[in-house]
Parts: sequence; structure tokens; C-alpha cells
Amino acid sequence: MKIKKRIVLDANVMIRAVLGVKVRLLLEKYFADVEFFTPEVCYQDAKKYLPPLFEKRNLQAGDALAVLEVLTRFINVVDSSVYSGHEMESKQRIAVRDIDDWPVGAVSLLLNCPVWTEDADFFGTGVATWTSDRVHLYLSS
Repeated sequence: MKIKKRIVLDANVMIRAVLGVKVRLLLEKYFADVEFFTPEVCYQDAKKYLPPLFEKRNLQAGDALAVLEVLTRFINVVDSSVYSGHEMESKQRIAVRDIDDWPVGAVSLLLNCPVWTEDADFFGTGVATWTSDRVHLYLSS
């Protein structure tokens, strides 16, 4: 059995997967070889922020939530009870950037895998970080 790669998605990547095509296509393309994860809080953030973004574009908010729900076929949503043991270490690593991102770091530490994000909050934290314009290098290697 082939061991799959793993990567943790930040909320901003979840939102991009719904709003655009590129991220969603990457998820679909590499699903057979890569396990995608996101903390429950990122999934909830996407649920919260997507409807207003859709409405701003004169699109139905319900469509955003439907697409997000479909994405859970490709993305494992991780409950906080699973990664809470890594909370302190993650908070220590990310405290100078954005401490609210600690769940993403905690899942990354738990699974010993990189983070896919569009912000710089994880740079310098000791967690490998990929952005959407380069993540294909990790996913395809």
C-alpha cells in the first residue's frame, strides 16, 4: 500500500477552493495521492465568511455552502479534541504572528506535515509552508 502525503489547509485555502477553480482542481487532481486536512475551526470560518463573499458577488450564499460541503469529500475536517495536545507548542510557535492560527499549526504538528496557506503567519515557525502558486511542487513530488 502506498503511503499518501499529507497537508493541512488553512481557512483561506478552503475559501479559495470555493471561490475559484485553481485550488479546487488541485484538490481533485491530487486526492488519490494526498490526504488533505483542516481543523474544524477553519471549516467553520469558511462557512461563516463564504456567504457574505458570495452575496457581494451577487451569487446565492447557499451555493457557497453547497460547494464547501462537496469539498469535505476531499478534505478531512479534524475535531479539536484530536489536536488539542499540540495547542501549547503551536501557540508558542505562532504567537508573534497570529495566535488564532494555532489550530492549523497543531494539526500540522500532530500529522508531521506542511501547511497550505495564503498568508505568512507560519513563516519562521518551523512548519513547512506552501502557497497555492507553489503547492503543486509538493503535491506532485
